[in-house]
Amino acid sequence: MHSSKHALVLAALLLGACSGRQSATTSPPLPPLATFTVAAPQGLPGHAWDGVVEAVRRADLSAQTAGRITAVEVDVNDRVAADAVLLRISAVEQDAGANTARAQLRAAEAAAVEAEQNYTRHAKLAQTHYVSQAQLDQARAARDTAVAARGAAQAQLAQALQQTRYTVVRAPFAGVVARRDVEPGETVAPGQPLLSVYAPDALRIEVSVPQTRAEAIRRNPAASVVLPDGRVVTPAQVIVFPAADVASHSVNVRVVLPALAPPPAPGTTAKIVFDTELADDPTTRVAAVRIPLGAVAQRGELSGVYVRQGERLLLRQLRLGAREGDSIEVISGLAPGEVVASDPVAATQALAAQRQAMGARHD
Repeated sequence: MHSSKHALVLAALLLGACSGRQSATTSPPLPPLATFTVAAPQGLPGHAWDGVVEAVRRADLSAQTAGRITAVEVDVNDRVAADAVLLRISAVEQDAGANTARAQLRAAEAAAVEAEQNYTRHAKLAQTHYVSQAQLDQARAARDTAVAARGAAQAQLAQALQQTRYTVVRAPFAGVVARRDVEPGETVAPGQPLLSVYAPDALRIEVSVPQTRAEAIRRNPAASVVLPDGRVVTPAQVIVFPAADVASHSVNVRVVLPALAPPPAPGTTAKIVFDTELADDPTTRVAAVRIPLGAVAQRGELSGVYVRQGERLLLRQLRLGAREGDSIEVISGLAPGEVVASDPVAATQALAAQRQAMGARHD
């Protein structure tokens, strides 16, 4: 299938060259052919640096105690308030541990009270020499030991209560649920991922630029950002890192986005154009157009499209750039307003039919 398509494309090179020598007045009409008009570029002129949108405040929540998930209160894309309950873990073992710690604390408190009273009695008797100094020292040591045991029991109770609090997972701040990794009924262990939350009102992008450009950007940090949906915004702040990477010799530049509605999703790519790029490199001021990937005829190193001019189809060689989804960037070879065949195979068939009609006319 691919070899036959490539043969058609190769044949079209010859047909296109021949048809290009025919004038619009002598060429027979082309068969019906699906085409599209090249749209004007929507992006910014200049060299664009690609970066990834990331949240300034993002929390990947993990289990801090073991148990079974009893309820998940939120799902992906849900907005949550600060301290809102996100999910619950069974607390049977944790509650039992807390009750045991409470009982141990009560026993330690009773022992500490008794030891204090015993020491007080020995201290009074020592004043009248009814007990020896060694007995008084023993009473003091017993009292100090009981007080220390009471402190240890208090710490154990605080730890047990904290384990109980870990069974209710709450939002650390107001935000959006970005990821959910567990379902009700699952058993979790400490360290297992549960949920991810981010704050959509604080986003940023980081890009790496050559060290030769970093100083110019530091002097003039003005920039524009093209978001994935095509919106163009001005950053709230541009921060050039003070040091370069040892291996790549590039410098990170952090672009802080303003509050946007709706905000771009973290993880999506965006393009940043610094004003210094426009001022220092005038050759890059023309933004590239984009066309559907399916309209490109590819044969080895040659990339081209069929441009319709009246009743003629001309194969135009292109210089292509970055691919994004089902479209591709055209660096050179096409201009806005030109009409292009949507399917290169259908274009070769139309050229063949036109040539056949031309031959029949001459006969």
